[in-house]
Parts: sequence; C-alpha cells; structure tokens
Amino acid sequence: MKLNLLKTVVLVVAGLITLIAIVQFGTQASAQLPRNTPAPAPSAIPSVISPADSTQVNPLNSPLNSGNLNAEVPFGCAIQPNPNPTGRTEIRPRPSQVPLSRFRQISPKADLQSALQTSAYTPREVVELADPTNFGERFMKDLNGQVVEHQPIIVIHETVGSARSAINYFQTPHPLDADQVSYHSLVGLDGTIYYLVPPDKRAFGAGNSVFLGTAGTEAVKTHPNFPPSVNNFAYHISLETPADGDNNNTSHSGYTNAQYQSLAWLAAKTAVPNDRITFHKTVDRSGSRMDPRSFNSDTFFRVLETFPKTREIVIGCSLPLENNPPVSR
Repeated sequence: MKLNLLKTVVLVVAGLITLIAIVQFGTQASAQLPRNTPAPAPSAIPSVISPADSTQVNPLNSPLNSGNLNAEVPFGCAIQPNPNPTGRTEIRPRPSQVPLSRFRQISPKADLQSALQTSAYTPREVVELADPTNFGERFMKDLNGQVVEHQPIIVIHETVGSARSAINYFQTPHPLDADQVSYHSLVGLDGTIYYLVPPDKRAFGAGNSVFLGTAGTEAVKTHPNFPPSVNNFAYHISLETPADGDNNNTSHSGYTNAQYQSLAWLAAKTAVPNDRITFHKTVDRSGSRMDPRSFNSDTFFRVLETFPKTREIVIGCSLPLENNPPVSR
C-alpha cells in the first residue's frame, strides 16, 4: 500500500517538473522576438505588367475597384467645378504602387479574342502615374451648372522630346495651373505603353480646344480664368517623338511600326468610334500646335481595324464594367 502511494507521488512530482520545463521553454522562445514585431508586408503589385501575367490582375477584386479606393486617386467624377478657385492645386503624395487595373480593366475574354486575331499583338505596359497636381477631376456639370453629356474622344499628341523626359515632367509637382500638363498615356518608340493618368480623370492635354463632331461644337468650360476645352471628355494619347523631331519643323522622320501597333491596340480598348479620334492640332484653338507631325492616318486606321473594340478603358464617369464584350463597329 505504501509502495503504491510512493509511486503515485513520484509520478505527480515528475509531471509537475515536466510542466514547469515546458512553460519555461515557451517563455524563453517567445522572448526571442520583439514585442511589437510587425506582420509581414503584403507583396507589392508590380508597376510593370508583362503580357504573360497581365490577366492575373482581376480588377473586380482589386482594392482600387472595391469599397476601399485609393485615397490619393479615388475613382469617379466630380459634380461641378469650383467657380472661385484659389489658383493653386493642393500638393498630395503620389502613390508608389498603382496596379494596371486602375488604367485598364483587364478582361480575359477580350484578351483571348484579341489573341485570336490574325494580327495578335501584346505591347509592354508600364504604370507611371503623373503627379496629382498635373491632372484633375472630370465633371458632370460645367462651370455654369449645365449638365455635360459629351461622348468620349481620343486626342493624339506627340511629346516633342523623349518619353522619359515627358514622364519626369508629369511626375514633378506643378501647383500653378499654368504649368500643369499631362496625357492619359504615352507610346514609346519601342511600342511600350506608359499609363500616366487614370481614364476617369481629366488630363490637361489641350488647353484652348474644341472638337467639331456630328453634334456640332463640343467643349466644356471648367475654370473661370481659362477658355473651354475638350479635356473633360477626352482621352489623351501621346507618341514619343523621334530624335530628329526635337525642333519646330513641320515634319520629321515619323513614328515606328511598333508605335502604330500599340496606339491602335490602345485606342481599340476605349471603344471610341473612329470619327471621334482626332489630333491635338485639329482641336487646338491657340494656333500654336502642330502635333502629331508626320502622322500617317491611313496606316493607323488600317491597323486599328485588326483589333476588336472593347471597353477595357472606361473614359468618363461610368463605373468599370464587369464584362467587356466587343463593341460593334
């Protein structure tokens, strides 16, 4: 009887010793980590999306297309311009990472159909967001409170300099209105597409400008100190100028085949009809614009016909579309 009791006591003591050892080991192990160790940061979304992985970004699941929109570049349009602006634009930080889906609502269905075309073409796409001082809001009403319902247009420009110098300028803060300028996208000599301003925002591509369409004269006044312009309903695309175009001549050696391919590929994804694709020199009313010089319209529209028209680039105040079926011509 005493022997059994002694065995029980020994077992209990051994168990207590083991339990104390386990607790001490756990305390020592946890003390090796800082008390406020941060959680691992989520993987950053790359600013360069190659054709192979571009369809991996689902715009419908992106935080920029959900209830948690980017605070610096919120999606959508404003109601009406301020009739008494201060003359300066608030300087805000430029986001370091913005996904491709903020500029093009990637549609696997549309990409598949594009790949089946006889002239399948997939350009390199790079996000280079302009500084927020160099673009603004699209408005649903003009300065006088009149509802504006212009259909989108595409305005084609040229940089008259290198693509990198233009991008650097757009990414530099320009709080004074007179210094603000930007395009929505830029096509490099090698065909690379640089996305600069989200398509739902107003790029400052054409100051004093008017579009003459089938509906008559189209322009919107958004600032009391500046003339009306097409910026409120325009999608501005610029072509990088060749090296011999850095001058005031009326022409230069022209654009590369890769630029025409990428320009047509990009324009097709806006679903803008051909008769609403125009040029900076055409809409300009200042009398000082010649761009795009040496542009071959026949080549461009011939290449444009090889791509299906989709609504992957949503211009204006419409929300991104969940489905992007081809648009009838």
